[in-house]
Amino acid sequence: MLVGLNPVAFGATNSGKQARSILILGDSLSAEYGLKRGSGWVALLEKKLTAEKISATVINASISGDTTSGGRSRLPALLTQHQPTLVVIELGGNDALRGLPLALTQDNLTSMTHAAQQAKARVLLLGMQVPPNYGHRYAEDFAEMYVKTAQTNHAALLPFFLKGIADVPDSLKWFQADRIHPKEEAHPIILNNVWPQIKKGLQ
Repeated sequence: MLVGLNPVAFGATNSGKQARSILILGDSLSAEYGLKRGSGWVALLEKKLTAEKISATVINASISGDTTSGGRSRLPALLTQHQPTLVVIELGGNDALRGLPLALTQDNLTSMTHAAQQAKARVLLLGMQVPPNYGHRYAEDFAEMYVKTAQTNHAALLPFFLKGIADVPDSLKWFQADRIHPKEEAHPIILNNVWPQIKKGLQ
């Protein structure tokens, strides 16, 4: 299920501006952790935009290890500096790894969504899922958190950022030795997951 993939759901638009920009606010999954520079999905996105002849600047503000609290504190300055058309929020995985309360993570995601929308940017949330060893109930609640945040705040949602990578029988082949960070070969799949939503967010 994809939530709100239309101009209204992405929030107010920067229709008065000719220049379009995409702000990626993420963690190590978007910061090319363990990869050679230029091989992560964000770098591939820049190449895709060029190939599609879509004029838009990509600002990768992702930091390895970042949590939703970190993203929340960094976002206001980034919005002021870059005035993005579209804000892509890829955060929450490290919250789960640190055992932070889901209510805190959801509050941070909501705050970031509101801040971006108030800055007249559209918002795309990239949902994450946690491994089964976290417990069935927690895993369900964690995934549902993104759905609730998107629906309540009229943001767009990609329910699972790592679809086709972490949810397949031979998933380990797509991951680095730490079993957390995708290999270079997985990042084109990630881009394919994200691209349709990003393209709609720029329309």
